[in-house]
Amino acid sequence: MRDFRPRSAALLLLVLPAALAGGCSQESRRHAADERFRALYEAEWRWRKDQLPGGEDSNQPLADHLPKVDPASQQERRVYWEDTLRKVKALAPADLSPEEQVNYDIYRAQLEVLIDNQRFRDFEMPANSDSAFWTDLGYTARRPFRTLTDYEHWIAQMRDIPRYFGEEMDEMRAGLKRGFTPPRVTLEGRDASITAVTNATPEGSLFYTPFRDMPGIAAGRQAALRAQGLATIRDVVQPAYVKLLQFMRTEYLPGARTTLAAEALPDGKNYYRAKIREFTTLDMEPEAIHGLGVAEVERLHAAMLDEMRATGFTGDFAEFLKFLRTDPRFYAKTPQELLMRAAWIAKVFDGKASTYFGYLPRARFAIKPVPEDLAPFYTAGRGGPGVYLLNTYDLPSRPLYNLAALTLHESAPGHAFQIPIAMEHQGQPEFRRHSYISAYGEGWALYCEKLGDEMGMYETPYDRFGMLGYQIWRAARLVVDTGVHAEGWTREQALDYLREYTALPEREIGTEVDRYIAWPGQALSYYLGERAILEGRERAEKALGERFNIRAFHDAVLELGSVPLPVLTARIDRFIAAGGKGPYPDME
Repeated sequence: MRDFRPRSAALLLLVLPAALAGGCSQESRRHAADERFRALYEAEWRWRKDQLPGGEDSNQPLADHLPKVDPASQQERRVYWEDTLRKVKALAPADLSPEEQVNYDIYRAQLEVLIDNQRFRDFEMPANSDSAFWTDLGYTARRPFRTLTDYEHWIAQMRDIPRYFGEEMDEMRAGLKRGFTPPRVTLEGRDASITAVTNATPEGSLFYTPFRDMPGIAAGRQAALRAQGLATIRDVVQPAYVKLLQFMRTEYLPGARTTLAAEALPDGKNYYRAKIREFTTLDMEPEAIHGLGVAEVERLHAAMLDEMRATGFTGDFAEFLKFLRTDPRFYAKTPQELLMRAAWIAKVFDGKASTYFGYLPRARFAIKPVPEDLAPFYTAGRGGPGVYLLNTYDLPSRPLYNLAALTLHESAPGHAFQIPIAMEHQGQPEFRRHSYISAYGEGWALYCEKLGDEMGMYETPYDRFGMLGYQIWRAARLVVDTGVHAEGWTREQALDYLREYTALPEREIGTEVDRYIAWPGQALSYYLGERAILEGRERAEKALGERFNIRAFHDAVLELGSVPLPVLTARIDRFIAAGGKGPYPDME
């Protein structure tokens, strides 16, 4: 037999250097592609932060100005983002490293949403039943102020309010001319958040909040800053709110549209589909979402009936709801009692956290009542970095059997837990750490409500009924949102549907329906997001069997930050392919 060893050795000497050179070349190309992509998104993020300073985010420096929202600035943003998207599309994702391929999928989706909002001129409708540009300033006033610069920049922002409000009102007038406004019915009474500023003394104004307690600021400087703050509130802020109030009462509210549906707006069908993509990160037909909602409401309603019977109640569902809504045992007698019960639930979770999560955030959160100027039209609670706001207004509409689910959603392991984890991942780009995608964030928080049953957080059948009531409420949103915006539902139809299938108090039903009407698509994000997590977990449990580790699964989901649902699904697939190994093996 002929000896091929010398020939093979010679071939090896020829092939190996070429292979090494090819590998080096591929690695060089990947590095260069990563660098080009990073340069794009880092430059755009710096520009975006200056264009749209987020004053309520206490993890970001407080800007010394408010956004420019005039037509020229809005057009500049559209042009900039479209140009950036063209450059992003010119990159070949396959040339990027695996980490940057994930960033690519997230960033491209972000840009597409930003461009859609500019294309549909969403900025001409900067107020709805739930929030508005003027109420956003209240969140800034309540963020922690830590440095002298924070106070100086806050005063500069207040001095910028007349210019900012003027530009916003001009945009709203442009929306009025083309019928692009929230429905009039959803705006009625919302001027209370404006009169809360116009009727207050400068010292009693929410804008004075940062000056009441000034830790870390020298006593001499405190006096000067307070004097500047009071003068600015009196001479600049309150007159600007007086003009805004007159505009809302004499121009905007009388001219707002009387239709309800998003599809009744200019180019309404395409606008509503864009909102579905924005809030769900999925391109689903409204009819498919509606049908899914109807089926899920029926399934959950049967589960609620089972839980009702577990309480020992012998009447029908309507009678049970009447019992829940009227029996005083289910309601706190004072705001402090409601806050204290929520605090106890949050501490019970703390004792269970390490069983279900490997990575725990360093950040802590406070539990505070919703501010008085917002409370009458605010949701039952809202959570985020550093705070869980609990609505103590109208206590007979705040049932205790919902409190555990609400607390898990808004505080930990929901919003006040998930968002800080995203911010703490220093190795991820800022556009991921400081952005919020509703389908992921709200889907995770709703998943946390359901997880509470597994964690033993619901001590009575009433608590579990409350959890199921919150699940069916979010499923019903799929029906109501699409019903109103694509199927021609009236406001009364939407109210009746929630009355029939959910255990929500009447005040909350009215507040929620107005929110869905005025904020098309947002209500769809919760249930569809939760569904993606639950389906991913079911897939992982089935594939991994005894190797499935709940801590590793949760860590894999949370280390992403806030991402589109297809990116979440791909991450869970990688988790399964890796044999259930999470991002922090030492914590498992």
